[in-house]
Amino acid sequence: MLHDTYILIFEVGRLYTSLHFQKETQTEAQARESRVSMTMRQKDWVIATALTLLLFVSFPAFSYGLVPPRTLLNKLSESKYLTNQELWFDQTLDHFSPYDHRQFRQRYYEFLDYFRIPDGPIFLLIGGEGTSHGIANDYLAVLAKKFGAALVSLEHRYYGKSSPFNSLETENLKYLSSKQALSDLAGFRQYYQESLNAKLNRTKIENPWFIFGGSYSGALSAWFRLKFPHLTCGSLASSAVVLAVYNFTEFDQQIGESAGPECKAVLQEITQVVEQKLASSGSEVKATFDADDLEIDGDFFYYLADAAATAFQYGNPDKVCVPLVEAKKAGEDLVDAYAKYVKEYYSGTFGVSVQSYDQKYLKRTDINEDSSSRLWWFQVCTEVAYFQVAPSNDSIRSSKVDTKYHLDLCENVFGKGTFPDVDATNLYYGGTKIAGSKIIFTNGSQDPWRHASKQTSSPDLPSYVVSCYNCGHCSDYRGCPQAPFTIEGSEKNCTSPDAVHKVRQKISDHMDLWLSECVETGSSFI
Repeated sequence: MLHDTYILIFEVGRLYTSLHFQKETQTEAQARESRVSMTMRQKDWVIATALTLLLFVSFPAFSYGLVPPRTLLNKLSESKYLTNQELWFDQTLDHFSPYDHRQFRQRYYEFLDYFRIPDGPIFLLIGGEGTSHGIANDYLAVLAKKFGAALVSLEHRYYGKSSPFNSLETENLKYLSSKQALSDLAGFRQYYQESLNAKLNRTKIENPWFIFGGSYSGALSAWFRLKFPHLTCGSLASSAVVLAVYNFTEFDQQIGESAGPECKAVLQEITQVVEQKLASSGSEVKATFDADDLEIDGDFFYYLADAAATAFQYGNPDKVCVPLVEAKKAGEDLVDAYAKYVKEYYSGTFGVSVQSYDQKYLKRTDINEDSSSRLWWFQVCTEVAYFQVAPSNDSIRSSKVDTKYHLDLCENVFGKGTFPDVDATNLYYGGTKIAGSKIIFTNGSQDPWRHASKQTSSPDLPSYVVSCYNCGHCSDYRGCPQAPFTIEGSEKNCTSPDAVHKVRQKISDHMDLWLSECVETGSSFI
């Protein structure tokens, strides 16, 4: 009875604050570029805190990527969320200027149903390179139940509703970087801990924190532990692309390996035939794929290459290989067979927009539902590259998707002189030689992105590869396949459920150890 009342008190204070922030956001949505006035929010927060304190006084006994796959992660087309209730936080625009004090509104979510009040851990889920719609009911929900954790998730700056500006012109994107994003997380972590303490009528208390991310946000998870070790007990870096790669030929090579000899040969033949047809009747072959608007041949070939890569990246190899191999054996037109797959699966089921590959569209600076493509390309063109270029030999994708194509895109979309300083990025974070501690790295054996991740364990940096026929991107989070979504990331559809289960057990064991060490030392980190 006492525990239930305690939860009720906690929830009343949280609900008041949540409703306040939601209402405020709706009225201020048009003013993101201006400085945010703090006075009214401070007054309302005092009222909210006072309400919570009053409740405690009344009971004196009571002393926790679909944008194109080149952006690494897919959205949940059949999403199931633990919560999609929006909350808001005033974030610093430029963490590295002592003179610029502008702020913007950053969206976050919280889910407290599993939280062991008051000393349970807090799981911070990092938002990646796309709109954040809530906290998904994937395998992290299972971990939250096990550890009695609160789940909180912060949307990445600029993406979704967390844009500091009303226009995405290149000049306004200068604050979009992994460095700024990491500082966002640090600031939010401190804010949330302090607000939790206020709700629980206590001061200077730290819950144990653990950080989670997948793909680019997986890299952020590892980098956060590296740069802010005093703010977290550890991190899970799932399919974490911690190595910035200029010419990422390993991506295409892994697609070939994951496809197998027979399917790989068919995909290569399709590329060759399309190249030949494009030379004689370009508009006709593009129309076959409903991609008439892609005037630049490199954009068109990138679209075709990504369509194939998606099947392997997200654990659906048979979606592309079975119909193509069957078409080859039956002597059918392979281009038509591939076009059918692209339109029905990649564009249809996955919902990928052809226009997101169009450089004319990428140059648009208005905020719209496809803005994530422009935003991620900016990060690609300034920090991490991951240029998915065709290998010189035995390539699946067209040779037109080369280094020059990528550099031309960067300059065409963002302006002259735009290119990624990959060496500086790897020097700053360490690449696969990252020198952090208490970071768990996981990768799927069929995922082409794993070659930009840390795949070899080192002291205090365990790394595990989940091996099975359909183990792709973030299989430890979402199971197999990653899309369509399965509740709690069930591993039952993985070709080797035991392999996924064993890695998940190792994840849990590391978390249990590191969180217990935090508790023993009385801190949120170690």
